[in-house]
Amino acid sequence: MALPLLPGNSFNHNMGKKKFHKSQHWGFCNNVRMLVSEDKPGIGGELLLGQNTKPKYSVFPKGMGIESPSWVAFDKQVLSFDAYVEDEVPDKSQENYRIRCYKIYFYLEDDTVEVNEPVLKNSGLPQGIFIRRHRISLPPPNEDQFYTVHDFNVNTDIVFYGRTFKIYDCDAFTKNFLTKIGIKLNPPGQCPEDPYMKTRREKLDCMEPLRPYEPFDTLKQFLEYDKKVLRFFCVWDDSGSVFGDRRELILHYFLSDDTIEIKEVLPHNSGRDFTSLFLQRRKLPKYGPPGVYQPGHLTDRTVLNVYGGYSETRVYGYLLDKYNLGKLDQEFYKDTDLSIGTTINVWGRKVLLCDCDDFTKTYYRTKYGIENFTSIPCKAPPPPKIERKFPPYTGFGSEEDSLRSCIGIMPTPPQRNFKKFMEFDSYGNISNILRFFAKLMTHKCADAERMFVISYFLRDDTISVFEPVERNSGYTGGMFLKRVRVKKPGQEVFKSEFSEYVKAEELYVGAKVDVNGYLFLLVNADEYTLNYMERHSDKFPLSNIELILQKLKEEECKSRELKQVFTTADCMHTKMVDFNTFREIMMNLTVGKLTDQEVITIARHYRVPEDLCPHRNVLVAQAHEQLKKNGFENFERLVAMCVYQDREKKKVLPSKDIKRLCKSSRLPLNEDLLESLLSRFEDSEKQINYESFFCTLNWRVNPVPELEVVSYIKERCEDEWLGMPSPIPVKRIYYLNLLKDVFGLEE
Repeated sequence: MALPLLPGNSFNHNMGKKKFHKSQHWGFCNNVRMLVSEDKPGIGGELLLGQNTKPKYSVFPKGMGIESPSWVAFDKQVLSFDAYVEDEVPDKSQENYRIRCYKIYFYLEDDTVEVNEPVLKNSGLPQGIFIRRHRISLPPPNEDQFYTVHDFNVNTDIVFYGRTFKIYDCDAFTKNFLTKIGIKLNPPGQCPEDPYMKTRREKLDCMEPLRPYEPFDTLKQFLEYDKKVLRFFCVWDDSGSVFGDRRELILHYFLSDDTIEIKEVLPHNSGRDFTSLFLQRRKLPKYGPPGVYQPGHLTDRTVLNVYGGYSETRVYGYLLDKYNLGKLDQEFYKDTDLSIGTTINVWGRKVLLCDCDDFTKTYYRTKYGIENFTSIPCKAPPPPKIERKFPPYTGFGSEEDSLRSCIGIMPTPPQRNFKKFMEFDSYGNISNILRFFAKLMTHKCADAERMFVISYFLRDDTISVFEPVERNSGYTGGMFLKRVRVKKPGQEVFKSEFSEYVKAEELYVGAKVDVNGYLFLLVNADEYTLNYMERHSDKFPLSNIELILQKLKEEECKSRELKQVFTTADCMHTKMVDFNTFREIMMNLTVGKLTDQEVITIARHYRVPEDLCPHRNVLVAQAHEQLKKNGFENFERLVAMCVYQDREKKKVLPSKDIKRLCKSSRLPLNEDLLESLLSRFEDSEKQINYESFFCTLNWRVNPVPELEVVSYIKERCEDEWLGMPSPIPVKRIYYLNLLKDVFGLEE
């Protein structure tokens, strides 16, 4: 009873096998029947007992590292062998055999082989790639296998498709590689010389042509240096001749054919006609002009006539003279003759090379190793400038207007500094006007108490003086000096130079200003002026807090005394003093080293900040005014919405929720005013009693008195300043912070 044909129940090893072919062990070799190969497998390609298959590709020894395929490990790595072949040459008396040299390349990545024959000039044989790159099989009887790296060595013969190549040497990389994989290299040999080529070379060396040919190979120079030009900046000094001057030139040297081209650089309004070239492109002789020669004297080759006699078979022709008898040699300028500081002869004109461009410097540095490229100034030193003298001021108009009549025949108005005008012109809340409060310094008792406002306009450096109107003073007030530039005192009136005018840097609190004979003492300034001077402390050093503190540090010996005086003045121990007390102490202890401007700068730096927030009643009055204008009365609806949001019935809500409800109900208040009102009604937990808040905003139920409108006196002109500055710049000063920063004194 047979077992069922199930997996594991059958002992037949041929189950599932599909190949049952037999390998061909017998064949023909040179028309003789013989055993072709004993290494072929058995039935179905299975190996016979004791049979090992040879690898189809090269097997390399395993090294230390990551295993990677050969096409990755040996990418772009090629073994190069030098070989030759002896070819028989039948039926030819000149040679019996011929030696042909080859290059054998073995590619390690895929065991492919390529054979290449170097091109030999005038060989008459098709040369180049002899065998294209592919895997080459071994000669019979092993034609089923291919060449591997172990089949190559030096001083061995190798057969490719019936042709025997004798390998006699290899390159250094091939030697190192074969040694590393364990192949012992044979000593290199030599390639025998081809007898026919040797005989031919000996004949050519002994032969002398009847018509010698002198080649002038300029193609190599042209291909190497085409479009490469050296550029030199030079000058031709022709000032020695009549109406001559210095001429600036540009020299171009063309490396492709050693020719020179010169262009002239014409400045504007030179009066010379424009010419395209000063010297056309040509070779420039060193010793020019060389003179006039007959046609045929200056040639590259000397031609001789060949006389054939009076026979009938005479020959007419020409022959080149290889001895060059009577030839005229001319020396031309080369690139080696050109350098900075060299004077060259351009057809009788001495041209000095002064400088060159970057490409020219790189060329000489690379080819000749020159490193010194110190340039020579091309332009002549400018002639001494003749100072133009103008007549003195006539007294009519301004000095600038009087000067314009001396410059041209048709007088033009003086040009103003438009850039400065646009930079310092007033726009928005920025006036760019420095205003000072001043007193008139005079011996007259009636004028001693008069007060003035001095305005300095930064856009055109003009000054205007205005006297505020004061009732029952006996003076009408108004414009004291119209807007004009003010000259400094003590200057000559009728002179050729411009007068000096009062500048903004000379104005500060405590300064004395002479305005057309009236002496003013600047006693105060407005807030904008003080802020401007502190922002531009580089122009106003008296408003530079760092320089002032450095000046105070020089009085370190009085630090204890200064602290004691401040402590005595501070009876309430608040660490603060008022401005008048502070000024008096600083002036007495520094003994006049500090000006009023510096004292004000220190007081402003260490002042006590004031609460600038408006009062709650003022904000409510502003809100009532806006609500009345818009007729808003839906306060009960707002309270109902807040009650709905108040889940815990505490009658308070966060300020952000009340703000959201006001915006959703379109309460006609701007965002800044609403924020200020909410901040006034907030408690410590940022919560607001909404009933109290909206009851206060209800202008029907809780009206508040209307705000009083501040009446302003109408200004008479744009540069008048009617607001009186406060005589006290700041109210209170932290003196203890000043003592810490200057003297390091603690409390």
